Amino acid sequence: MPGIVIVGVQWGDEGKGKATDLLGDRTDWVVKFNGGNNAGHTVVIGNEKYALHLLPSGILSPGVNAVIGNGVVVDLEVLFAELEALSARGLDISRLKVSANAHLITQYHRTLDKVSERFLGKRQIGTTGRGIGPAYADKINRVGIRVQDLFDENILRQKVEGALDQKNHLLVKVFNRRSITADEIVDDLLSYAERLRPMVCDTGLLLNDALDAGDVVVFEGGQATMLDVDHGTYPFVTSSSATAGGAATGSGVGPNRLDRIVGIVKAYTTRVGSGPFPTELFDENGDFLRSRGFEFGTTTGRPRRVGWYDAPITRYATRINGITDLVLTKLDILTGLDQIPVCVAYDVDGERFDEVPVNQSDFHHAKPILEYFPGWKQDISTARTFDDLPIEAQDYVLALEEMSGTRISVIGVGPSRDAVIVRHDLVD
Repeated sequence: MPGIVIVGVQWGDEGKGKATDLLGDRTDWVVKFNGGNNAGHTVVIGNEKYALHLLPSGILSPGVNAVIGNGVVVDLEVLFAELEALSARGLDISRLKVSANAHLITQYHRTLDKVSERFLGKRQIGTTGRGIGPAYADKINRVGIRVQDLFDENILRQKVEGALDQKNHLLVKVFNRRSITADEIVDDLLSYAERLRPMVCDTGLLLNDALDAGDVVVFEGGQATMLDVDHGTYPFVTSSSATAGGAATGSGVGPNRLDRIVGIVKAYTTRVGSGPFPTELFDENGDFLRSRGFEFGTTTGRPRRVGWYDAPITRYATRINGITDLVLTKLDILTGLDQIPVCVAYDVDGERFDEVPVNQSDFHHAKPILEYFPGWKQDISTARTFDDLPIEAQDYVLALEEMSGTRISVIGVGPSRDAVIVRHDLVD
């Protein structure tokens, strides 16, 4: 049985949570392998709407085991707030496991994230201010705090004191903020230790055993390809590996265990935060897409930047991730448009680029070369087969498929759990 990776194709918010949920009762495990609570998944089940930030969306499916992998940075306050909220709504949260090697977000990470971003002024990255970047920086600098450190107070205190030696100088002398004591950090972290202890294990071993046993394991990426720290629009990126390769390093399974790579892509494009966005709209079409698609951040509430579908980005993501299947979401949001533009290439100072330019400066100055497709007026939210779609919608999907370099296996036609058209099974 397969290991299935789900990754975002664009700049996030494509609907990865719904794609994970779509696999539903055929999934045994869902693993979050990167990021922290800087991204959100919104899943609609019946009349209930769930907004998850740190937890894998599989925790909403009965009988599914949810795992927070070693590649995630964990804010314990957020983790337990989410768990308590789900428990209060009657959901079973007992199946969650957390990697002993996952790194923790502390108070000083959140503080540094906020003051550093303000300090950048016009050069701001557009972070969520939740401490994600500073926590990953500490991980790479080898001064991070891991989940397992909570269970040895002496080690925990030594690591916190070592981290604060430098950070307090930065906070006080550069940012004019108060210093932070080791006691307040240690006491805060230890307050979660006993509640966390039953969830903590060697999740890499757990997942490899599950794959050996023939279980279906879904690896759910946070953020998306164009926010990947290596392959995205650097420096306007997240601090982790959001592409399919990150599923292996962020969960402790080998890349040969990953059988299917599913890319989630909107029928148009959005992003949050700063950075280049060639198809961005600033007119009534942008307002139409934002309002119809309710394009506001699940985590931050910030209005998302919106634009037309970008085919070169999808081809790039297909190549970088080795995508085998695309899930095209929010096709219904385009209903009512007379014509639908698609970016097929870029113009950079008079030169045509059919692929994403390798030079960031070129991409920043890229202007979209558009091809136009007829729109449709019919409500498509009740379509459940491809033939149920208006011919114009069918033609649009087929054109995107041809441009994208891989097949479109699933089409989302509405926000509800069953508002999908399945052209190719994601598991078999």
